[in-house]
Amino acid sequence: MARFKRHKANAEMRPKEPMELSAAVGKLREFKAPKFDQTVNVVVHLGIDPKQADQALRGSISMPHGIGKSARVVAFCPAEKVEEAIAAGAVEAGGEELVKKVEGGWFDFDVAISTPDMMRVVSRLGRVLGPKGMMPSPKAGTVAPNIGEAVKDYSAGKQEYRNDEGGNIHCIVGKMSFTDEQLLGNLQHFADTIEKIRPAASKGTYLKKFVISGTMTPGIEIAV
Repeated sequence: MARFKRHKANAEMRPKEPMELSAAVGKLREFKAPKFDQTVNVVVHLGIDPKQADQALRGSISMPHGIGKSARVVAFCPAEKVEEAIAAGAVEAGGEELVKKVEGGWFDFDVAISTPDMMRVVSRLGRVLGPKGMMPSPKAGTVAPNIGEAVKDYSAGKQEYRNDEGGNIHCIVGKMSFTDEQLLGNLQHFADTIEKIRPAASKGTYLKKFVISGTMTPGIEIAV
């Protein structure tokens, strides 16, 4: 009942018109909140044709102020780099034996990273990691020669992004406990990144809609 009342009250407080970014962050804090520290999410609707390969967008992004959560990372790498990967924060690291462990049904991780030379072995995991969106990929930055740096970045909250079938990209930009400055910094960095990856083949309006929300709040549209 309390959840329904909160939802109803928040729906009535939702702005009817798009807002400037700083005002929107302030408005987000005015909604009636649950007791936990909500994640702040952003979604943009882009003027791209997702069916065209030259307009598909995929990559990775590190927020300047982090996102308030860490990730469990595994590293597929040669034996001589295992120690480096573990020291950087990997929960598991290795080659053939780690591939077999995952083939056996072990998935206690959030991100899988591989060195380029290990992809010939890791490719066997395509059928199990692919459907989960966890297969290492050069485009996503999860196939990297510097395994220690990659593990450190993804453990600290570096995210992979890709457009969905509707031409939308979703990302996490922090927590409600972040300061306004931190959230605004992350949101601006995200917006700048989206602008930089605009495909040359995209015609017309590129950034069509920009919305931020908390885990349990309505979305607020940003004036673009």
